[in-house]
Formats: sequence, C-alpha cells, structure tokens
Amino acid sequence: MENQSESLLPFEKIKREVFIRKPADTSPKFGKRPEERNTHEHIQYGIVNIDKPAGPTSHQVSGYIKQILHLSKAGHSGTLDPNVTGVLPVALAEGTKVIQALLPAGKEYICIMHLHNEYSHEQIKKVCASFVGKIKQLPPLKSAVKREWRYRKIYYLNVLEIDGRDVLFRVGCQAGTYIRKLCTDIGKALGSNAHMQELRRTKAGCFREENLCTMQDVADAFWYWKNEHSDKLIRKYILPMEAGVAHLPKVWIFDMTVDTLCHGASLKVPGICKVESEIQVDDLVAVMSLKDELVAFGKALMISKEMQKKDSGIAVKMERVFMKPGVYPKMQ
Repeated sequence: MENQSESLLPFEKIKREVFIRKPADTSPKFGKRPEERNTHEHIQYGIVNIDKPAGPTSHQVSGYIKQILHLSKAGHSGTLDPNVTGVLPVALAEGTKVIQALLPAGKEYICIMHLHNEYSHEQIKKVCASFVGKIKQLPPLKSAVKREWRYRKIYYLNVLEIDGRDVLFRVGCQAGTYIRKLCTDIGKALGSNAHMQELRRTKAGCFREENLCTMQDVADAFWYWKNEHSDKLIRKYILPMEAGVAHLPKVWIFDMTVDTLCHGASLKVPGICKVESEIQVDDLVAVMSLKDELVAFGKALMISKEMQKKDSGIAVKMERVFMKPGVYPKMQ
C-alpha cells in the first residue's frame, strides 16, 4: 500500500506557524473578506478547478470557460497535452494575475507507462526509485519550450501496480517536468524502451482532485445564477483567487500599509502585522490584508524571524499587485 506521507509536494510537508509582530484590527470601512464579495465580484476575482477532459487543449478549455461566464479573459495554470486529463485551474478576469504564482508550483500525476520488454517487479521498482531527486531532461520534440537540456526535481515516484508490461505510478515533480519524456528515460534505464500510455494530473500546487468540477458544472451554475437567481452552485465551483496562493507562505499587513503597495512600493518591516514561519530568502510570498484579501505577491528578502524581530528594512520586493489603489486609505 502506498504511504501517503511519501506522496507530498514540498510545500505540503511544511508546517507553518503564525508569528504576530504587532497586534492590530482591520477597519470595516475598507476592503472586504473574500467570502463577502458579491457574486459578480466573486466571479471577477475567482479561480475554478476544472477537470480537463481528453480532447481539447488547455487553451481551448480556458476559452470555453471565458465564453460560459461571459468574461473578457481567463487563463490556465500550466499546459496539459490534449489527451491528458485532470486538474487544470483556470483563473478568471481580474484573478488571472494569480496564474504567475501557480505556474512554478509542484505538480502530481498518475501515469500508465507501457514497457517494451518484460522485467521483474524488483527491477522496475528499483529503476523508478533511481529517478527520485534531480534529473536531467531534454524536452520532447513537440513541446512549448526551447529544446535544451535542463534539470528538474522528482519529489516522489511511487509504483502503484504492475500488470505485465504496464506500470501504474504516481509522481510528484517540479513544474515543467515532462512525464512523457520521464517514461522514455525510465525505459532506457531498464535497457529497452517505454512510452506513456495514459496520464492524469491529480495536483497543481494547492489544487487537487477533491474540488474538481467540469465545464458543464460551471455552465449549469451560471445558468442557475442568471435564471433562478441562485448563486449557491457558482460559489461552490468558483473559488476566490486567494485559493490560488494557498501553497505560498504569507505575510499580513496593516490597513494603512495596503495602499502604498498598490502603488508599487516594496513591503518594509514596519508595515507587517504578522508573518508565517519557515519563510526563506527568495521564497515567493503572498502579501495579505488583515481581511485575508490577496494584496500582492513578491520575493522575500528576509527570513520569517527577521520580519518578526527587525525594526527596519525591506522584507518583500513586490512582483505582482492584485488590489487596485484606493481600496484602503493612504498612509498619513
């Protein structure tokens, strides 16, 4: 039986605590908690976890969602080949900015690999285990990136079942890892060949199969909202964009700090109210309001303890701002 503790992406292994730097309250006059957004706002600042079917491209799925919800834009968080199914988070309208935080997040797949020769179960498992860690990969001829050697990390590769020459395995890997090429390389390491027969993505960062919905689900939910004035389903299937940074460590800022960040400033230590533990320098960090709204994300320039203990200095350099200026008051 598979050990679930061995099937965790790096961020899932980290247990974070929240350190309060300086206690503070948030004013009800400014901003609003994600769950308090009206239905229109909920869609505009939303993200939906689509169960991508075999057939359409990821770009086509995003296009369908955009049409269904009558939006000006929608974007997905990492391409799946047309015949690959599974987890495809699609960010909506204003929420599309969150894609940048999801693209580098770790992914998990369930794969059926077909071997071109017979091998013992022990041989197969031993060779598969040898691919855990840093691997060197040359992207396949048909790929969205430049074809040159690059390193990728395999976090775990668990063989679930072997039926003759068919091998079912679960793999957790760094974004940009080609599972089709991984199968080929495993076949070569066994002394023969192998190919990917079937593939399903089961995790994309914090998104997983448990909260998947279909394109038809989204279409039905939109119809009920528009025609029956019921937003129960649309709020079930569309998640707030904050769900797209659930895998990132977080820093919460004072109400009076928010607007300066919305105008492009970096986050200085005095603007921090509380911070999660285990933040390392260069980590991508989500900057949140005290109402748990996503304000921005950026690169940490300090570790958590420094953000908590220091009195000055730049803690986070902004990379993408989500909140519009004027939602919170300017610092006096």
